[in-house]
Amino acid sequence: MKIHHELEKPATDRPLVVAIGFFDGFHRGHREIVKTLLRLRRPGYRAAAMTFRNHPATYLRPDSVPPLIATLEERVDLLASSGIDELFLVPFDDRIAQTEASTFLRETLLGTLGVRGLVVGENFRFGHRRAGDAALARETLASSGVVVEAVAPVLDGGERISSTRIREAICAGDTATADRLLGGSYALRGRVALGAGRGHDLGFPTANIVVPPEKTLPADGVYSVVGRYDGRDYTGLVSIGTNPTFAGVARTVEAWLLDFRATIYGEELALRNFRFIREQRTFADADALLAQMNEDASHAKFPSFSAS
Repeated sequence: MKIHHELEKPATDRPLVVAIGFFDGFHRGHREIVKTLLRLRRPGYRAAAMTFRNHPATYLRPDSVPPLIATLEERVDLLASSGIDELFLVPFDDRIAQTEASTFLRETLLGTLGVRGLVVGENFRFGHRRAGDAALARETLASSGVVVEAVAPVLDGGERISSTRIREAICAGDTATADRLLGGSYALRGRVALGAGRGHDLGFPTANIVVPPEKTLPADGVYSVVGRYDGRDYTGLVSIGTNPTFAGVARTVEAWLLDFRATIYGEELALRNFRFIREQRTFADADALLAQMNEDASHAKFPSFSAS
C-alpha cells in the first residue's frame, strides 16, 4: 500500500476512487465502506482511503479528545490489510478545518486528485463547520461524472456500530462485545520495559508493556489473552491496573505468557483476544496473590505453578 502524506496531484493518470473517514478501530461499519469502495474499483483504477494522522478533536476540541481504539500505526496496518491500493494520511489542522466543503470537493477531490468515485458513511460530515455531507457531494460532483456512495450504518442488536460504542465496551471490560462490533479482536501492542521484577520472584515472570497514552485500555482487571512475539502465538494472562497489593500508583499492563522464557526488553509484544477473568483485588500477602494467580491460570488453561 502506497502512503501519501500530502493531498497533491498524483504522478499517474490512473483513475482514483476514494473513501474518507477517520476509521478508528476499522470496525464493521468501516469495513462496509471499504467493501463499497472496492466494488467501485474498475480495472486500472486505484482505490484509496483518506484519513487523518490525528483525531479531529485534537484540533476542534482539544480538551475532550477521545482515547483511540487503534493507534496510528495499528490503524494504518488495518487499512493496509483491507485491500486498498493507497492511503492519503494527512494532519487534521487549520488548513483542513477551515476549507469550505464545496472547495474541498471541487478543488481537492476533483481538481487535485481527479477522483472518479467517493465513498463515505451516511452520517459523514466534512468541511468548515462540518457543513458538507453526502447530499452536497452528490450535488457538486454529479455533473463531473463522479459516483458518490453513502454507506448506511451497520447495526448490531438494533444499534449503530460506532467507535464510541466500541470504546465504551472496551472501557467496561466487555471485550467480547467490542470484538463482535469490530469484526476482529481488540488488540494492543507496545514495547516491553523493565518492571519491578515481583512477578519473576513469585514464579510468573511478566512483561511490562509500555502502551501509548492515547490507546483505549480495558477496565482494570485480569484477562486471558493471546500474546504474539516474533511470529508465534502464546496463551497468557494480562493484569491491567495499579498493583494494589504492592501499593502501586501508576496504571500498568503486565502480561505473563505460557512457555515463554525469552528476555525481550525493548522489543514489541502484541496482545489480543482479551477475555475478562476477575477484577483487581488487594491481597493480604504474596502467598495469597500466588494462590489467586494459580486460580486465574486455570481459566487461561495454564498449568499450576509455585514460587519455588
